[in-house]
Amino acid sequence: MILFSEALDIILSSAQINSVEEVSFTDSPGRVLAQNIHSDINMPPFDKSAMDGYACREADLDKELELVEVIKAGETPKMSIAPGQCAQIMTGAMVPAGADFVIMVEQSETTKSGKIRFSNGKSRSNICILGEDVQKGDLILEAGTLIGVRHIPVLATVGASKLKVYKQPRVAVLATGTELVEPEIVPGPSQIRNSNAPQMMAQLKSMGLSPVYFGIAPDDEQRTYAMIKNALDQSDILMLSGGVSMGEFDFVPEVLKQLGFELKFQRVAVQPGKPSTFGVRNGKYVIGLPGNPVSSFVIFELLAKPFIYKCMGHDWKPVGIKLPTGKRITRKKASRQSWFPVEINKEGELMPLDYHGSAHIFALNQASGIISMDIGIKSIEKGDWVDVRQI
Repeated sequence: MILFSEALDIILSSAQINSVEEVSFTDSPGRVLAQNIHSDINMPPFDKSAMDGYACREADLDKELELVEVIKAGETPKMSIAPGQCAQIMTGAMVPAGADFVIMVEQSETTKSGKIRFSNGKSRSNICILGEDVQKGDLILEAGTLIGVRHIPVLATVGASKLKVYKQPRVAVLATGTELVEPEIVPGPSQIRNSNAPQMMAQLKSMGLSPVYFGIAPDDEQRTYAMIKNALDQSDILMLSGGVSMGEFDFVPEVLKQLGFELKFQRVAVQPGKPSTFGVRNGKYVIGLPGNPVSSFVIFELLAKPFIYKCMGHDWKPVGIKLPTGKRITRKKASRQSWFPVEINKEGELMPLDYHGSAHIFALNQASGIISMDIGIKSIEKGDWVDVRQI
């Protein structure tokens, strides 16, 4: 049995980054950049008005100004602004030469003679200066960036309509256990519904992947061998649940060895999730998750997710926040690093949930995240500030 930190180091160091392909930027959310993106223009590309108002010289704010032009967004000014003059200007329009100030409509008034006058108050220049946001050639996004929806308008602005991204791995999902039936089936005596495979499929899809489900392997070594081989023939990464413990019918580790896989680890000092398995064979990978549903969910988040992102060229780090506990949290044994589901109450405190162990999938219903206790620690006191990993 190895420490969780060792397991994470092993699985990440085993990842091989995929090759590169080109996609449209509109199809890129969830993909990882394989190139640096630089701006091909200045932004703003010209001095532009931040407000509807009147472009003038700041030195003339105490004067009545002659209106010489109306400038709409998308139009090039026809005139320069001379002393004592102004131009009506719309938000986003190009500021005319000679002007260094825009009077907001709300701070302007028209005199009886038809001239424009600054009415009152303090004001900024209300001009966005050429290149103040981004200058041509600036680095916008680095290779290795996991592209999100928030990046799409930025990519559009700098003309990055085609992107080089790392290819996504082909991921297969397989559950094991004769006791399992699919969710649409009413379980018979001694049967339970298969929740791990749908959970893994959902977790993978949330990463932008398109996993393929290969069904339930029964507790039969030959059948398990055939189904695992079939799934591996059509994938780069096989996600398994169940069959990785030390029981008489836990065939997965032996089957993987028969298929030529080197098992990098089979037990991790973490709770839940001790019987977690990771195997490697010539650029193909198997991640064996425990059969209990909370274990399967947690180990996917802790080990599988960062590994798969690494294969996609991204060094993924979980989004965590630090919050105080609203109640003392205890455990009986401290020989493994433990993870607990918690919720965040209205006061912004972490509260433990009713949690009966790794088979208690309903404990995740109200969970806002999970927290951990290190080896040797049996309690977290009320008011202690704790890192919570959101799920």
